[in-house]
Amino acid sequence: MGRSRRTLPEELLLLALDPTTGTTAQPQSLDLGLAGAQLVELALAGRIAPDGDRIAVVVPRPTGDPTLDSALELLRRRGAPVRAVHWIGGPRLGLRQTYLSHLERCGMVAAVPGQMCGVLPTTRYQATDTAISREIRARLDSAIRTGVPPDPRTAALAALAHAVGLGKHLYPGNEGRSSRSRLRDLIRHDPMGGLVAHAVMDVQNGAVAQPRRGPAAAGRQQAGPGARPAVEPARGVPMQPRHGSMARAVVH
Repeated sequence: MGRSRRTLPEELLLLALDPTTGTTAQPQSLDLGLAGAQLVELALAGRIAPDGDRIAVVVPRPTGDPTLDSALELLRRRGAPVRAVHWIGGPRLGLRQTYLSHLERCGMVAAVPGQMCGVLPTTRYQATDTAISREIRARLDSAIRTGVPPDPRTAALAALAHAVGLGKHLYPGNEGRSSRSRLRDLIRHDPMGGLVAHAVMDVQNGAVAQPRRGPAAAGRQQAGPGARPAVEPARGVPMQPRHGSMARAVVH
């Protein structure tokens, strides 16, 4: 995959950056959206495909993007299609910071150090090329205004923006209500984007924590203290440590 084109996670992150404060809107749900955007980007690159509510690797060849290829390798290691809601709900330590650092290296944002309460170091990110953010926003605005079905990339971006709650950030107030409604409606124009967006919303609503009941699960529940849990964490996905270098800095 050539690096001349911005990836969907990068575009979603640029949409979420507030040009005035340098913070990201909806930071917690945005992390889920970035993981989902990776899936859509891999699908657009022909590396994965939806299989019902699951994601299957169809071409394991690397894309050339290190962050996407890391996600692709984790999916490949699973050996079987993984439910989108379980993949997106898995911890992705530092994913947002990874993309912010990449955008900084590309000259799209600049890191601005600061302090919280005069003690805790923080880093905010200011867009250095606002034309790029305006172009991304213009694509969404055009799809909303014209009603013409957008291209798959723009449709997926709209679906993810809605799923992570960026509608109120992009189209605030009562005057933006109709635009937010049309943003939500764009979810139907890309099957993969729709699948991922619904998975993001399901995770936020706690669906990922609900075990699927069945004979095997019921048997394990009756098996006593040594039984395995009905829902296991996604294999190959690093668990987030409680302490570490990230605890020394706050990134908005």
